[in-house]
Amino acid sequence: MKKILFKGCGTAIITPFTKTGVNFKELERLIEDQIAHKADSIIVCGTTGESSTMTLQEKKETIEFAVKVVKKRIPVIAGTGANCTKSAIEMTQFAQKAGVDGVLVVTPYYNKTTQQGLIAHFKAIAKETNLPIILYNVPSRTGVNILPKTCQELSKIENIVAIKEASGDLSQVAEIANLCGDELQIYSGNDDQILPILSLGGIGVISVLSNIMPEFTHTMIEDFWNQNIEKASKAQIKAIPLIKALFCEVNPIPVKAALNMIGYEAGVPRLPLVEMSKEAQEILKKEIQKIKGQ
Repeated sequence: MKKILFKGCGTAIITPFTKTGVNFKELERLIEDQIAHKADSIIVCGTTGESSTMTLQEKKETIEFAVKVVKKRIPVIAGTGANCTKSAIEMTQFAQKAGVDGVLVVTPYYNKTTQQGLIAHFKAIAKETNLPIILYNVPSRTGVNILPKTCQELSKIENIVAIKEASGDLSQVAEIANLCGDELQIYSGNDDQILPILSLGGIGVISVLSNIMPEFTHTMIEDFWNQNIEKASKAQIKAIPLIKALFCEVNPIPVKAALNMIGYEAGVPRLPLVEMSKEAQEILKKEIQKIKGQ
């Protein structure tokens, strides 16, 4: 079995912004609260962290800052993917020098590429780092899907250890599990599919929900592993309306609004993303109050 980066709840943490840059003071507060409330890992500069609208310098400073704040208490995983293989390699090498525990590498977006191109892309990145790599499959955003046979081929590479599966296709997840076994660990990339993917052998989630409910998300997974299946199932089902509200507009618009509602200074998303509509905010607020009040 390959090295497991983390099991349980990995929080795909937002990046709080001011008008001039990253709000590092608030990012530290968010990270500390995640650790205090049982998050099993922190993922910085991912989709939820708005890496696509951060400057290269901001990304580097955010990765370094997260490593410094966490101090090895839980793993820090950096999003280092790009649609340019050379750029992804350079960012991955920077993250390694900064001291992260692993990297999350999204499929090339816009230019997309073929399945053979995906294999070549990830092989090239893996060759240039010693870090454990989590593949990130999110076809709805990138326009390209990592097929199970491609996962099988990539799982032969020593430091490609896992996949964040956000295709939403449970049949595909089952096929990946069948073809790859312990050579490619599976994380749910969708908060509404945590338990279904655990039931197929997944080892956790890279979560948006846990930005506002880390302990809830961690406990749901722990309950599943402790054979408290009914309790875990009830938690997954109970969270569905809130998860739906957190994705009623494109991520991370709603989760930033949610964090602002519960007392953080998450700021607003960067253009081309905009603030959440007032109508959607009301729905989100009601769902937060409902789940936190129970």
